[in-house]
This record gives sequence, C-alpha cells and structure tokens, in this order.
Amino acid sequence: MLKIYLMLGGFAIVGGVVFGAYKSYNNMQEEIKILTANNAKLETALETSEASINSLQAQAELTAKLTQQLQADLQKAEAYGDELRSKLSRINLVQEALKDAEKLEGKMNGATAKLWRVLMEDTGGNSDVPLPDWLQPVQPNSSSGDQNSNENRKDDSPASVETEASPAG
Repeated sequence: MLKIYLMLGGFAIVGGVVFGAYKSYNNMQEEIKILTANNAKLETALETSEASINSLQAQAELTAKLTQQLQADLQKAEAYGDELRSKLSRINLVQEALKDAEKLEGKMNGATAKLWRVLMEDTGGNSDVPLPDWLQPVQPNSSSGDQNSNENRKDDSPASVETEASPAG
C-alpha cells in the first residue's frame, strides 16, 4: 500500500507541476496578447505624436514667416506715418483754410476718397463700388482732389452735420 501512496503522491506532484506549467503558459499567452495590444497602441501614439510635431514645426515656420512679413509691413507703415507727420508739420492747415477754403476742402475730400478706395482694396472689398455721397471723388487729372468742392452732391448721410454760427453773447 505504501507503493500506491507513493505512486499517488508522485502523480500528484507531477500533476501539480504540469498544472502549474499549464497555468503559467496561459498567463504568458494572455500577457503576450496584452503587450501586443499595448505595443500597437504605443506605435499609433508615436505616429500621432510625430505627425503633431511635424505639424507644429510647419506651423512654427509659417508663423515665423508671417511674423517677418508683418514686421516688414509694420516698418513700412511706421515709415509712412513718419512721412505723414513730416508733411503735416510743414503744412499750416489754418492758414491754408483761411487763404483758400474750397481748395483745401477739395484736397481733403480727394485724399479721403483715395484713402477710402485703398482701405476697401486692402480689406478685400470692391473698390469699384460707388463712393458714399459724403466723399468727393478723386479727379483723374488732379492728385489732390476735386477743386470744385461738393457742388451738386446730395448728402443723405446721417453723419452729415450742418453748423450754424451762433451770435456771440
């Protein structure tokens, strides 16, 4: 009987070892599946991050290029502003208005019309659209505007203000 117990004990030990190896094998297979899935996720995440990095680098290059362009445009605008300040410092508008008001008005309206058209072009508008009634058109033969003021022009603009002289009192 001892032989039977020893044999049963031996079978139990061998069975335990085989069962342990079987469980270990199944656990390893499940771990391999999980690790394979995780590896696929990591590869996808790596591809996404690389694409994001490339996109960010391209965006940074574009931003740098646009910043340089804006900086150049700013410098041009500042130079133009300096030029205008210089011109305005040489002009005595009060004296010119007293001397020939109609001529000054024509110059101012013509310059305003020219500026209006440039603004419309720069902002994507159609500069061929007729100007509002309160703006005097630029004459082709005069760079300073129409000398005849706003004769025969109708002004429906709500911004139009007529001034009256009030008696001093």
